[in-house]
Amino acid sequence: MRHTFAIYVEDKPGVLNRIASLFRRRAFNIESLTVGHTETEGVSRMTVLVESDAHGARRLEANLYKLVNVLRVHDITPVPAVYRELAMVKVATKTPDTRSHVMQLVDVFRARVVDVAPDSVIIETTGTEEKINRLMEVLRPYGILELVRTGRVGMVRGSESVVVPQPESSRPTRSTPAKDDNISYSV
Repeated sequence: MRHTFAIYVEDKPGVLNRIASLFRRRAFNIESLTVGHTETEGVSRMTVLVESDAHGARRLEANLYKLVNVLRVHDITPVPAVYRELAMVKVATKTPDTRSHVMQLVDVFRARVVDVAPDSVIIETTGTEEKINRLMEVLRPYGILELVRTGRVGMVRGSESVVVPQPESSRPTRSTPAKDDNISYSV
């Protein structure tokens, strides 16, 4: 079964490497990985898609919590959620007839053309993995010149949200006494 994890981490260098290394050490293949800022300053969210059974998913979650910069881990697979991907595809359109057919397919799939060149168009689409795969299948005969896809992003449905603690760097610290020039700090 495919599991989707929402991992909230401190926005610091090296965090992505540590998380990817944990998956590698545990012999899990990351099928999809997206990272972006969250509504909380200093916190990033990673959405990771992996193939695992329920026991392996629980082990992964427990091991992720052992990493220093991980603030919260949420397996959103068992709860109702909305998943989306983004894809951009460059398709060859050497003749006006081909361009017309491609434009009709874009409308059918509720995608949009974001760039037009004399011999190609760039199409942008968002949706489920299945929708994007179907669009690629119908565009393949026209000649896909280039394809780029984001990974899966997901959000739990409803009013519940994941409460993310503040990262260490933005938590209030104890105030230190002002330095007094008349006091010797040497030992």
